[in-house]
Amino acid sequence: MPSKKYVGAIDQGTTSTRFILFNQSGETVVSHQLEQKQIFPQAGWVEHDAQEIWKNTGEVIRTALEKANINPLEIASIGITNQRETTVVWNKKTGKPYQNAIVWQDTRTAEICEKLTQDGGQRRFAPKTGLPLATYFSGPKIKWILDHFPEVRKDALKGDALFGNMDTWIIWQLSGGIDRGIHITDVTNASRTMLMNLETLEWEEEMLSIFGIPRAMLPQIRSSSEVYGVTSKTGPFGCEIPIAGDLGDQHAALFGQACFSPGEAKNTYGTGCFLLLNTGEKSVESKNGLLTTLAYKIGKEKACYALEGSVAIAGALVQWIRDNLGLIKTAPEIDILAQSVSDNGGVYFVPAFSGLFAPYWQSDARGIIAGLTRYVNKGHLARAVLEATAFQTKEVFDAMQKDSKIALNSLKVDGGMTASGLLMQFQSDLLNVPVFLPKVAETTALGASYAAGLAVGFWKNKEELRQNWKLSKEWKPKMPMKESKKLYQYWLKAVQKSMNWVEK
Repeated sequence: MPSKKYVGAIDQGTTSTRFILFNQSGETVVSHQLEQKQIFPQAGWVEHDAQEIWKNTGEVIRTALEKANINPLEIASIGITNQRETTVVWNKKTGKPYQNAIVWQDTRTAEICEKLTQDGGQRRFAPKTGLPLATYFSGPKIKWILDHFPEVRKDALKGDALFGNMDTWIIWQLSGGIDRGIHITDVTNASRTMLMNLETLEWEEEMLSIFGIPRAMLPQIRSSSEVYGVTSKTGPFGCEIPIAGDLGDQHAALFGQACFSPGEAKNTYGTGCFLLLNTGEKSVESKNGLLTTLAYKIGKEKACYALEGSVAIAGALVQWIRDNLGLIKTAPEIDILAQSVSDNGGVYFVPAFSGLFAPYWQSDARGIIAGLTRYVNKGHLARAVLEATAFQTKEVFDAMQKDSKIALNSLKVDGGMTASGLLMQFQSDLLNVPVFLPKVAETTALGASYAAGLAVGFWKNKEELRQNWKLSKEWKPKMPMKESKKLYQYWLKAVQKSMNWVEK
């Protein structure tokens, strides 16, 4: 039997699926990635084909192993990390989804959320679930499917229709699908459904009753790091490997950044932007528009909680500028274009394409470009696009300090947009703290592999993981605070202009 040299991670994101193998030092050995189709049936609707995602998962696994000529038997365990809240419902007998998965950015459930806020307000369920009523979460999406497809409700009552976020769908398929697929999720993903009680870490009967969701369609909630089962011999690995880690993507990034102590925070700059702060073994209810969520739960250890601020549109704005406006041909060009000017020329871009997320939670907001004059050129627009991400992060950062009563004195960062030195420097200037980028930028996949590796003894403990964290780059504040404050005031003014655009 070959010795166990690697831990693998499947990173199922909003725009792509990746498979990465890591060694004992937490370094990437091999990686392969495939994009999936973004489906927009009508304004505000965003969908994915769950079967395409599963097909891509198999392909990225097989290609990565071939590329590096690695025997699957050398892999100690597999972890999964995923885009959260994206909702798929499938038939357990046929293995086929009833319809396309409804993506986290989708706003079709606005009416459901609006009706529920009338009796108790937007935060009526926050004490139990940690979440405000918003289109973002899985619970309203499941209700929408059940309300619109009577056959799904019928099958759900019989126990034939299964719900899962993407982690659950992939683990079910990996472990055998219709033959012996295991139907599970972890506490981090369950905490994003609006159906789990934050304290008991169980499905909350009151929430299931309010949303009209049969208990039988929900997966079993497990910890983020334990052996759930093994991969099927007929699957992409061709052998049995322990499936032992499961974390929503942002929680995985927090874990991969070794933010194991209360007060440690990370921000992921991806399709959206997600700032998480470890608050330890106690959940902190937000008074400033943030989410209370699970950070992780390692085996039988006590659960660890976090505060989270979610920005819907970050890297997605760069994609929009590229695909919808044709202002750039490739994403990295945004940096070059933005550097062609010395400032934003007075332009502010509020990308409220799906409403505003933290700390506002206003689904009636829409995107605006403010401050245009004849002087403005495409360089200023490009700069405003990058700065929008930093401004939104600043709003979340400030809310986090108010809620936690912790002064954040640095920020660990990861995700694709960290490639923009201009954005990272501006972020440091706005927050007035140093920004740290680790050597292993794939912290989301790394966090999932850490959870999977801990479960099988590939790594001994969290301290060993902390030793793996190495600094790649650091940005320190350079801009005078008076100047950064002025820019931020204009941003806040622009945000106000984006609100109440959609009339109810």
